[in-house]
Amino acid sequence: MEKNIRNISKIFPVSTDKKIELPFYTEKLSAGFPSPANDYLEKSLDLNEYLIKNPSATFFVEIQGDSMIGAGIHSGDILIVDRSLEAQHGKIVVAIIGGEFTVKRLSWINSKFKLMPENPGYKPIEIKEGMDFEIWGVATTVIHRL
Repeated sequence: MEKNIRNISKIFPVSTDKKIELPFYTEKLSAGFPSPANDYLEKSLDLNEYLIKNPSATFFVEIQGDSMIGAGIHSGDILIVDRSLEAQHGKIVVAIIGGEFTVKRLSWINSKFKLMPENPGYKPIEIKEGMDFEIWGVATTVIHRL
């Protein structure tokens, strides 16, 4: 199998049964020049509510490999994937090709579908008629540790 296929190592269902509200400081932080700090909390934030729009159609997947590093998706990262969203040109999708999962950017150019890696060390995958291919879902968020 070509090295740019099979870069999802685990799939986890989403559970929104438990609400976890974390402190949320609504003051925006400066990534440039420092700004005076405000020492107050305005509200709380439930990450499930913020990140997951369609719980019954949403899954977490763990990524392995480096074919999407240009999109900020690294090995060990978790993607939030919504299966209810329509795949469109330019979106990052989870696809199944020949029974193997992969994550790539969907491209529709010159009436041809291609799955585009975000690493020049990998080749695009052209989707041809008769190919065992399915778009499984659309990535909405990447979570990675610093």
